[in-house]
Amino acid sequence: MRAPVGDPHGWLARRNPTVKLALLFGCSVVTLFLLDPVTLAALYALGAAAVLATTDLGVRRLLAAQVPFVAFGAGLVLVNAFSRPGTLLAPGLPLRVTVEGVTVGVALALRTLVIGVLSTGFVVSTTPQRLLTSLVQQARLSARAAYAVLAGYRLLHLLPQHWQTIRDAHAVRAPLDRRGRPALGPRVFVRSAFTLLVVSIRAGERIALALESRGLGTGPRTTWRPVALDRQDAWCVLAVVAAVALVLAVGVLA
Repeated sequence: MRAPVGDPHGWLARRNPTVKLALLFGCSVVTLFLLDPVTLAALYALGAAAVLATTDLGVRRLLAAQVPFVAFGAGLVLVNAFSRPGTLLAPGLPLRVTVEGVTVGVALALRTLVIGVLSTGFVVSTTPQRLLTSLVQQARLSARAAYAVLAGYRLLHLLPQHWQTIRDAHAVRAPLDRRGRPALGPRVFVRSAFTLLVVSIRAGERIALALESRGLGTGPRTTWRPVALDRQDAWCVLAVVAAVALVLAVGVLA
C-alpha cells in the first residue's frame, strides 16, 4: 500500500513506531552511563549517518534541527568548564577553566546531541496517527487515552491558524493610526489571547462530545490503517543493538 500524501518517506518511516520509540528510549538510557567524549562522538556520527540514510531528511534540515541541541550543549560546556573543580586548563586566563570541567561538559553536550539526532530521526519518520495506532496495537495502550492524545495534538496543530484568524478579525475592526495601519495595542493582544482560550475550550468540548458519542473505549474497536510489526522491525532492532554494542566495545578497548 502506498503511503498517504504528506506522510514521511524512507526506510525508517516504514518501521513500527513502537519499536522506534523503544530503541530511542534504550539508546538514551545507554548514553546516561557514558562520559567518554570519543565514544559519544562516534555514536553521534553513527546516528546522524543512519538518520540521513534511512529518512528523506536532507543535510540542511538535519543541521537546522540540531541547532537547539547545539545551543543547549554549548551551555553545558560553559557551565561545567567554569564551575567544576579540577586542574586549570590555562592558568593565565582571567577565568578559571578546568580540564575536568571541559571534559565533562563536552561529554554532556555530546550526550545531548546523540539524543537530539535520534529524536529528530524518530520525529521526521513517524506521524502521530501511526504512533498512537501502534501504541494501541503493540503496546496495549488504552484507546481512550491514545485517541484523546491524538485529538489534543490535532487541536494544538490548529492553534496558530485560529490565532491568525482572531488577529485578522481584530485588525479589521481596529482604528487606524497616522500611517494608516491598524492600531493593535496590548489590550487587543490580551483580548485575542482570551478569545483563543475560549475557542480552544469550546473545540475541546466538541471533540470530547464527539468521542463520547462514538463510544470511545467502551468495547472492542476496529483499527483504520493498522500498523504492522514485521521481520524488518526485528532487523532494525538487531542493527541498532549491534551498532551500539560495537561502538561501546571499541571505546572500552581504546
